[in-house]
Amino acid sequence: MLRITIPAGEEQWDEVNQVFIYPKEQTLQLEHSLVSLSKWESKWCKPFLTRQAKTFEETLDYVKCMTLTQNVNPEVYNYLTIANIDLINQYIDAPMTATRFSDDKNTKTNREQVTAEIIYYWMIALNIPFECQKWHLNRLLTLIKVCNIKNSPPKKKSMKEIMRRNTALNEMHKKQLHSKG
Repeated sequence: MLRITIPAGEEQWDEVNQVFIYPKEQTLQLEHSLVSLSKWESKWCKPFLTRQAKTFEETLDYVKCMTLTQNVNPEVYNYLTIANIDLINQYIDAPMTATRFSDDKNTKTNREQVTAEIIYYWMIALNIPFECQKWHLNRLLTLIKVCNIKNSPPKKKSMKEIMRRNTALNEMHKKQLHSKG
């Protein structure tokens, strides 16, 4: 969860009530999760997880979808600073896990358009409990990837790899047994 503070805004003139408004400082709790992703996609009817740049309006709306704080005045989002936006982007991009994957060049890249429904499907297929939908999205996607790796059959080795491994084992055994072969 990310906690950001939006600073108080400059005084503004309220045309309707004919008074000056002095926006107050506001602290928001945000969560980049499958729940927020699902809310955003249901409104915009397009996938969020793409390389395509989002408009300012779409980005601002995603921050609204991420907001856990109750009863936030919608005007507050107009006072987000560049520092706030940078912090939110860093939070969204953070892996939120210590798990790392090797860059296996033999793995095929999946060009499937990932949407909230696809992620929910993966959760169901892998028996991941629904309370994980509130996790940081990158952590949930890492769990899904780990489940896929652990559930897949071991990769078959080529004859060359088997021979290299056997040679290394033979050398190790010769050293352990002080033998010449």
